[in-house]
Amino acid sequence: MLEEVLTLLNLKEGMVVVDATVGLGGHAVEILKKISSRGRLICIDNDAEALAMSKQRLSTHGLECSFIHDNFSNIDNILGSLKIKHVDGVLLDLGVSSLQLDNPLRGFSFVNEGPLDMRMNTENETSAFDLINNLSQKEIAAILWKYGQERFSNRIAKKIVMRRSQSLINTTTELANLVYQALPYPQRHQRIHPATRTFQAMRIAVNRELESLEIFLEKIAKFMNTNGRICIISFHSLEDRIAKINFRNLAKTKKFRLIVKKPLTPKDEEVKANPRSRSAKLRVLEKI
Repeated sequence: MLEEVLTLLNLKEGMVVVDATVGLGGHAVEILKKISSRGRLICIDNDAEALAMSKQRLSTHGLECSFIHDNFSNIDNILGSLKIKHVDGVLLDLGVSSLQLDNPLRGFSFVNEGPLDMRMNTENETSAFDLINNLSQKEIAAILWKYGQERFSNRIAKKIVMRRSQSLINTTTELANLVYQALPYPQRHQRIHPATRTFQAMRIAVNRELESLEIFLEKIAKFMNTNGRICIISFHSLEDRIAKINFRNLAKTKKFRLIVKKPLTPKDEEVKANPRSRSAKLRVLEKI
């Protein structure tokens, strides 16, 4: 949703903008063109590999960028360390990136075999391997239900615990096969792969994604300049719900206003070109 983001951020020369999930820099490159050499872009990412790649890509533009390897939930410390008191625009493009999904060694996908990792920041201690092999059946079921809305969460959790009593569950394909075996036969051959919700839930739990979003939204409001805008792209109903509630609560203070009453979704052409974008929802809030 590049075109929509660039328009709704209402970018102008000289602005200070935060791309809190810079990834490979797709949005950042175009943001830099809008704010020009008089502006400043703060690029944050929890993934060191992605941050290094975006830094290399953006360095050729010769404009002022800061690159920070951190979780966006620490936005107050990040801006404080840069001596930035206010910003004019903020972008959060949530979820997992293609870089992470397509690399089997990162363990985000069941398409190819890889280690059960799923950490966006590989410096963090807890991986999916730790959760799958150490949490109780009840705790695993709770994660699958809360973050994946998996209605067979208890069956899957039971299967996992039974299997690991024999040997540790080490790989993505092992976990995916266990989920497949745990489901009732009619549920094994649906349009969506049977392990999709389980992998999504474990990834959210490993990276504490919803908690980070809540903390970020609580902190960022005080840094917004008048007419400054926050754009959030989410790919999961729980993320979108957090954005929706927080934006509405801020709008009730009369210090902010909703720019779009209902979330925007990608155009048909974008979904056709990039099927992974189909579940994206964009919400925008402005400081009055």
